[in-house]
Amino acid sequence: MLLSRRSLLGAPALALAQSKAVEIRIREVRVEYEDFRYRTPYKFGNQVVDRVTLLNVRTRVEGSNGKSAEGFGSMSLGVNWAFPSKALTYAETLEAVKAHAAKIRTITAGYGEAGHPVEINHSLEPEYLKAAIEVERERKLPVPIPKLCTLLAASPFDAALHDGYGKLLGRPAYATYGPDCLRHPLDRYLGPEFRGEHLSRYIQRKPTPSIALFHSVGAGDPIEAEDISQRIGDGMPETLPEWIRYNGLTHIKIKLTGDDLRWDADRVVRIDRAAARTQAERGVKELRYCLDFNERCPSAQALLSFIQEVKARAPEAFGRILYLEQPTARDLRANPQNTMQEAAKLRPVVIDESLVDYESLLAARDLGYTGVALKACKGQSSAKLMAAAAQKHKMFLCVQDLTCPGASFIHSAGLAAHVPGVSGIEGNSRQYVPSANAAWLKSHPGLFVVKNGRLRTSTLTGQGLSFAS
Repeated sequence: MLLSRRSLLGAPALALAQSKAVEIRIREVRVEYEDFRYRTPYKFGNQVVDRVTLLNVRTRVEGSNGKSAEGFGSMSLGVNWAFPSKALTYAETLEAVKAHAAKIRTITAGYGEAGHPVEINHSLEPEYLKAAIEVERERKLPVPIPKLCTLLAASPFDAALHDGYGKLLGRPAYATYGPDCLRHPLDRYLGPEFRGEHLSRYIQRKPTPSIALFHSVGAGDPIEAEDISQRIGDGMPETLPEWIRYNGLTHIKIKLTGDDLRWDADRVVRIDRAAARTQAERGVKELRYCLDFNERCPSAQALLSFIQEVKARAPEAFGRILYLEQPTARDLRANPQNTMQEAAKLRPVVIDESLVDYESLLAARDLGYTGVALKACKGQSSAKLMAAAAQKHKMFLCVQDLTCPGASFIHSAGLAAHVPGVSGIEGNSRQYVPSANAAWLKSHPGLFVVKNGRLRTSTLTGQGLSFAS
């Protein structure tokens, strides 16, 4: 069934002034899946992950001149993060998301109107959310599919449209957000305070040549050799000092449990000792940390107590903390007592799991959050709009991972390299699932072979989302 702009947006939308902006129509949408096992399990919060399923999407789009191009998008289906449930197993949530993706494919393929990828995604997102409810009913799920999970399932479809649109025009997707391509200003998507502003104001046409990589230390990862009962023995690093020397690391993301803050403080102190000693041996002074509680910290007051304990026990470690990520529960409306104003006086506090739209960003600001974690797994369109909103409100910016390998990490790295002010990007597929990166090493070695602790993003200048250099 073809979905018209009139049915999705209402008749008044048709009265908007028309421009000569380049528009595309969707002619074909195909999906496929890839499965990979991790070289070692990854523990975050109360989750342990040992595998990944990639959803790959190919679209054929056609311009008004009759020319067509194929776009590609890929994303890790991180259901442990996007659809955590005590009532469903991993396999059950994964199958539900696959069923949802099948409906998203049908909806996307049936969209008959012309537009820019941002406009198309804006039109289709309400239909994607309705499809989630259909999946819940058809599969008799005991819990609803979260909006975050809908964004995840839809993200490779959105990315494929951005990729195809750029290829159709023969330019990088990041150079397609001005009025010559995206006819509507940002107020259409973000409200009147953005009146007259175009997305191109907040997205760089050319990539930052390099960007700091945050290496992830999972809650179950060994720090020192004494923590290893049996080595993997595949020739890759296994302890934190080994990884620091191997990649020249300067930025580390520390995964914490949140519900055992004494253990967490011990963990930070141990990691700092190992990292600082290794940097001293290398003659490197730079060392920064992100602390990620994956929303498990019981309260804002507990967070403050944790910070004060770290500061008292290891003041140098405290000084190396760059930001704190999503300390407490993602449902902000249900937990208004978890205000972050006091913690944010000490370090930026970044919203991650809670961020699903502009309204949630504003709600987080009201609760004291001062930063935003951008993620390609929430969609290229959504991530770029949130990047614009965060810059408008002068918020701290970072780009986070979902153990995104291969093309899905190219999505993330492209986002990080084209958004001004991003402090760094997490990239952990090289640690946990390097086999899934093999096909992309030749085109983007600087993204998957890390040197001096930085990603070399200068190759992200190709057409579309730059999958080929």
